[in-house]
Amino acid sequence: MTGPAAKSVKPPRKTSARGGGAATSGARALIKAAQSAGEEAEAAAFGGRRAQAGEARRASILAAALSVFARLGLEGASVDAIARAAGLSKANLLYYYPSKDALYVAVLEQGLSRWLAPLASFRSEDDPAEAIGALIAAKLAMSRDHPEVSRLFALEMLRGAPLLKPVLAGPLKAVFDAKVAVVRAWVAAGRLAPVEPTHLIFAIWALTQHYADFAVQVRALTGASLSDKGFMEDTATAVTALVLEGVRPR
Repeated sequence: MTGPAAKSVKPPRKTSARGGGAATSGARALIKAAQSAGEEAEAAAFGGRRAQAGEARRASILAAALSVFARLGLEGASVDAIARAAGLSKANLLYYYPSKDALYVAVLEQGLSRWLAPLASFRSEDDPAEAIGALIAAKLAMSRDHPEVSRLFALEMLRGAPLLKPVLAGPLKAVFDAKVAVVRAWVAAGRLAPVEPTHLIFAIWALTQHYADFAVQVRALTGASLSDKGFMEDTATAVTALVLEGVRPR
Protein backbone atom coordinates (compact mmCIF):
# COMPACT_ATOMS: atom_id res chain seq x y z
CA MET A 1 0.00 0.00 0.00
CA THR A 2 1.30 3.50 -0.87
CA GLY A 3 0.17 7.04 -0.21
CA PRO A 4 -0.80 8.90 2.92
CA ALA A 5 -2.91 6.11 4.33
CA ALA A 6 0.09 3.84 4.46
CA LYS A 7 1.83 6.14 6.95
CA SER A 8 -0.94 5.62 9.48
CA VAL A 9 -0.46 1.85 9.55
CA LYS A 10 1.79 0.90 12.44
CA PRO A 11 3.67 -2.39 12.66
CA PRO A 12 2.25 -4.87 15.21
CA ARG A 13 3.67 -4.73 18.70
CA LYS A 14 5.92 -7.60 19.64
CA THR A 15 4.55 -9.90 22.33
CA SER A 16 6.81 -10.18 25.30
CA ALA A 17 8.00 -13.69 26.03
CA ARG A 18 8.12 -12.82 29.71
CA GLY A 19 5.36 -12.61 32.27
CA GLY A 20 1.89 -14.02 31.58
CA GLY A 21 2.15 -14.08 27.77
CA ALA A 22 3.17 -17.76 27.49
CA ALA A 23 0.69 -18.84 30.14
CA THR A 24 -2.09 -16.91 28.45
CA SER A 25 -1.36 -18.38 25.02
CA GLY A 26 -1.13 -21.87 26.58
CA ALA A 27 -4.48 -21.41 28.28
CA ARG A 28 -5.99 -20.20 25.04
CA ALA A 29 -4.59 -23.27 23.26
CA LEU A 30 -6.11 -25.56 25.90
CA ILE A 31 -9.46 -23.80 25.65
CA LYS A 32 -9.36 -24.05 21.86
CA ALA A 33 -8.41 -27.73 22.02
CA ALA A 34 -11.22 -28.40 24.49
CA GLN A 35 -13.69 -26.56 22.28
CA SER A 36 -12.47 -28.50 19.22
CA ALA A 37 -12.75 -31.78 21.09
CA GLY A 38 -16.29 -30.91 22.12
CA GLU A 39 -17.20 -30.00 18.56
CA GLU A 40 -15.63 -33.22 17.23
CA ALA A 41 -17.44 -35.31 19.84
CA GLU A 42 -20.72 -33.60 18.95
CA ALA A 43 -20.04 -34.17 15.24
CA ALA A 44 -19.14 -37.80 15.90
CA ALA A 45 -22.30 -38.31 17.96
CA PHE A 46 -24.38 -36.67 15.26
CA GLY A 47 -22.64 -38.79 12.62
CA GLY A 48 -23.23 -41.89 14.72
CA ARG A 49 -26.92 -41.07 15.04
CA ARG A 50 -27.15 -40.49 11.30
CA ALA A 51 -25.37 -43.79 10.62
CA GLN A 52 -27.70 -45.63 12.99
CA ALA A 53 -30.73 -44.02 11.36
CA GLY A 54 -29.42 -45.02 7.94
CA GLU A 55 -28.88 -48.61 9.03
CA ALA A 56 -32.36 -48.74 10.55
CA ARG A 57 -33.80 -47.39 7.29
CA ARG A 58 -31.92 -50.02 5.27
CA ALA A 59 -33.15 -52.78 7.58
CA SER A 60 -36.72 -51.54 7.20
CA ILE A 61 -36.38 -51.47 3.41
CA LEU A 62 -34.91 -54.98 3.29
CA ALA A 63 -37.67 -56.37 5.53
CA ALA A 64 -40.37 -54.81 3.35
CA ALA A 65 -38.66 -55.97 0.16
CA LEU A 66 -38.34 -59.52 1.47
CA SER A 67 -42.06 -59.65 2.20
CA VAL A 68 -43.00 -58.29 -1.25
CA PHE A 69 -40.48 -60.37 -3.22
CA ALA A 70 -41.42 -63.58 -1.38
CA ARG A 71 -45.07 -62.98 -2.29
CA LEU A 72 -44.75 -61.69 -5.84
CA GLY A 73 -41.29 -62.70 -7.04
CA LEU A 74 -38.88 -60.36 -8.79
CA GLU A 75 -41.04 -59.85 -11.86
CA GLY A 76 -44.27 -59.24 -9.97
CA ALA A 77 -42.80 -56.89 -7.38
CA SER A 78 -42.37 -53.16 -7.99
CA VAL A 79 -40.27 -50.46 -6.33
CA ASP A 80 -43.49 -48.55 -5.63
CA ALA A 81 -44.99 -51.52 -3.77
CA ILE A 82 -41.83 -52.01 -1.72
CA ALA A 83 -41.62 -48.30 -0.90
CA ARG A 84 -45.23 -48.34 0.31
CA ALA A 85 -44.54 -51.42 2.44
CA ALA A 86 -41.51 -49.68 3.95
CA GLY A 87 -43.44 -46.44 4.52
CA LEU A 88 -41.10 -44.45 2.26
CA SER A 89 -41.26 -42.50 -0.94
CA LYS A 90 -39.91 -44.19 -4.06
CA ALA A 91 -37.17 -41.55 -4.31
CA ASN A 92 -36.11 -42.17 -0.72
CA LEU A 93 -35.91 -45.92 -1.30
CA LEU A 94 -33.87 -45.44 -4.48
CA TYR A 95 -31.42 -43.30 -2.51
CA TYR A 96 -30.45 -46.44 -0.58
CA TYR A 97 -30.88 -48.98 -3.39
CA PRO A 98 -30.58 -47.62 -6.95
CA SER A 99 -32.70 -50.28 -8.67
CA LYS A 100 -35.10 -53.13 -8.05
CA ASP A 101 -32.42 -55.65 -9.06
CA ALA A 102 -29.92 -54.16 -6.59
CA LEU A 103 -32.51 -54.37 -3.82
CA TYR A 104 -33.40 -57.94 -4.80
CA VAL A 105 -29.76 -59.04 -4.64
CA ALA A 106 -29.31 -57.30 -1.27
CA VAL A 107 -32.35 -59.15 0.11
CA LEU A 108 -31.07 -62.48 -1.22
CA GLU A 109 -27.58 -61.93 0.17
CA GLN A 110 -28.95 -61.00 3.60
CA GLY A 111 -31.20 -64.08 3.56
CA LEU A 112 -28.37 -66.31 2.41
CA SER A 113 -26.14 -65.15 5.26
CA ARG A 114 -28.90 -66.09 7.74
CA TRP A 115 -29.49 -69.34 5.92
CA LEU A 116 -25.81 -70.31 5.99
CA ALA A 117 -25.17 -69.40 9.63
CA PRO A 118 -26.33 -72.76 11.12
CA LEU A 119 -24.21 -74.78 8.66
CA ALA A 120 -21.18 -72.55 9.28
CA SER A 121 -21.18 -73.59 12.95
CA PHE A 122 -20.09 -77.17 12.10
CA ARG A 123 -16.64 -78.00 13.53
CA SER A 124 -14.63 -81.20 13.07
CA GLU A 125 -14.03 -81.39 16.83
CA ASP A 126 -17.79 -81.36 17.55
CA ASP A 127 -19.74 -84.47 18.40
CA PRO A 128 -21.37 -85.40 15.06
CA ALA A 129 -24.77 -86.29 16.49
CA GLU A 130 -24.92 -83.07 18.52
CA ALA A 131 -23.76 -80.94 15.59
CA ILE A 132 -26.27 -82.48 13.19
CA GLY A 133 -29.06 -82.17 15.75
CA ALA A 134 -28.16 -78.51 16.31
CA LEU A 135 -28.17 -77.87 12.55
CA ILE A 136 -31.63 -79.42 12.19
CA ALA A 137 -32.97 -77.40 15.14
CA ALA A 138 -31.50 -74.17 13.76
CA LYS A 139 -32.86 -74.77 10.26
CA LEU A 140 -36.33 -75.53 11.61
CA ALA A 141 -36.16 -72.33 13.67
CA MET A 142 -35.26 -70.48 10.46
CA SER A 143 -38.27 -72.03 8.71
CA ARG A 144 -40.46 -70.93 11.60
CA ASP A 145 -39.08 -67.41 12.14
CA HIS A 146 -38.03 -66.42 8.60
CA PRO A 147 -40.13 -68.50 6.17
CA GLU A 148 -39.96 -65.73 3.53
CA VAL A 149 -36.18 -66.21 3.25
CA SER A 150 -36.59 -69.87 2.33
CA ARG A 151 -39.47 -69.17 -0.05
CA LEU A 152 -37.62 -66.38 -1.84
CA PHE A 153 -34.51 -68.52 -2.14
CA ALA A 154 -36.62 -71.33 -3.64
CA LEU A 155 -38.22 -68.91 -6.12
CA GLU A 156 -34.78 -67.70 -7.18
CA MET A 157 -33.56 -71.27 -7.71
CA LEU A 158 -36.63 -72.07 -9.81
CA ARG A 159 -35.90 -69.14 -12.13
CA GLY A 160 -32.32 -70.29 -12.63
CA ALA A 161 -30.72 -67.94 -10.06
CA PRO A 162 -29.57 -65.39 -12.69
CA LEU A 163 -28.78 -62.73 -10.08
CA LEU A 164 -27.56 -65.02 -7.32
CA LYS A 165 -25.11 -67.21 -9.26
CA PRO A 166 -22.02 -65.23 -8.15
CA VAL A 167 -23.07 -65.67 -4.52
CA LEU A 168 -23.80 -69.37 -5.00
CA ALA A 169 -20.41 -69.93 -6.62
CA GLY A 170 -18.65 -67.86 -3.94
CA PRO A 171 -19.82 -67.68 -0.30
CA LEU A 172 -22.27 -70.61 -0.44
CA LYS A 173 -19.86 -72.99 -2.13
CA ALA A 174 -17.00 -72.03 0.18
CA VAL A 175 -19.04 -72.81 3.31
CA PHE A 176 -20.56 -75.93 1.74
CA ASP A 177 -17.18 -77.39 0.69
CA ALA A 178 -15.71 -76.73 4.14
CA LYS A 179 -18.57 -78.53 5.89
CA VAL A 180 -18.51 -81.44 3.44
CA ALA A 181 -14.87 -81.87 4.48
CA VAL A 182 -15.92 -81.89 8.16
CA VAL A 183 -18.48 -84.67 7.56
CA ARG A 184 -15.93 -86.66 5.55
CA ALA A 185 -13.51 -86.40 8.48
CA TRP A 186 -16.20 -87.71 10.83
CA VAL A 187 -16.85 -90.67 8.51
CA ALA A 188 -13.13 -91.40 8.13
CA ALA A 189 -12.71 -91.39 11.92
CA GLY A 190 -15.58 -93.86 12.31
CA ARG A 191 -17.73 -91.28 14.08
CA LEU A 192 -20.46 -91.52 11.41
CA ALA A 193 -21.67 -94.35 9.21
CA PRO A 194 -20.38 -94.18 5.61
CA VAL A 195 -22.49 -91.44 4.07
CA GLU A 196 -21.97 -89.03 1.19
CA PRO A 197 -21.74 -85.61 2.91
CA THR A 198 -23.20 -83.72 -0.04
CA HIS A 199 -26.45 -85.67 0.06
CA LEU A 200 -26.61 -85.60 3.85
CA ILE A 201 -26.56 -81.79 3.83
CA PHE A 202 -29.04 -81.64 0.93
CA ALA A 203 -31.38 -83.99 2.83
CA ILE A 204 -31.24 -81.84 5.98
CA TRP A 205 -32.00 -78.73 3.93
CA ALA A 206 -34.92 -80.43 2.19
CA LEU A 207 -36.40 -81.88 5.39
CA THR A 208 -36.25 -78.60 7.30
CA GLN A 209 -37.14 -76.10 4.58
CA HIS A 210 -40.23 -78.08 3.62
CA TYR A 211 -41.94 -76.55 6.66
CA ALA A 212 -41.36 -73.05 5.28
CA ASP A 213 -41.83 -73.58 1.54
CA PHE A 214 -44.91 -75.80 1.97
CA ALA A 215 -46.28 -74.29 5.18
CA VAL A 216 -49.78 -74.07 3.70
CA GLN A 217 -49.73 -77.77 2.83
CA VAL A 218 -48.31 -78.69 6.25
CA ARG A 219 -51.12 -76.81 8.00
CA ALA A 220 -53.78 -78.25 5.69
CA LEU A 221 -52.63 -81.82 6.36
CA THR A 222 -51.78 -81.58 10.06
CA GLY A 223 -53.75 -78.59 11.30
CA ALA A 224 -50.52 -77.20 12.78
CA SER A 225 -47.40 -75.23 11.94
CA LEU A 226 -43.96 -74.64 13.42
CA SER A 227 -45.35 -71.65 15.28
CA ASP A 228 -47.20 -74.17 17.47
CA LYS A 229 -44.72 -75.09 20.23
CA GLY A 230 -45.76 -78.72 20.51
CA PHE A 231 -45.66 -79.29 16.76
CA MET A 232 -42.25 -77.61 16.55
CA GLU A 233 -40.83 -79.90 19.23
CA ASP A 234 -42.35 -83.02 17.63
CA THR A 235 -41.00 -82.02 14.22
CA ALA A 236 -37.49 -81.43 15.55
CA THR A 237 -37.53 -84.80 17.33
CA ALA A 238 -38.84 -86.69 14.29
CA VAL A 239 -36.54 -85.09 11.71
CA THR A 240 -33.49 -85.47 13.97
CA ALA A 241 -34.27 -89.15 14.54
CA LEU A 242 -34.75 -89.75 10.81
CA VAL A 243 -31.36 -88.28 10.02
CA LEU A 244 -29.32 -89.58 12.96
CA GLU A 245 -30.57 -93.15 12.69
CA GLY A 246 -29.26 -93.18 9.15
CA VAL A 247 -25.80 -91.84 9.98
CA ARG A 248 -24.98 -93.42 13.37
CA PRO A 249 -21.88 -95.64 13.14
CA ARG A 250 -22.79 -99.31 13.08
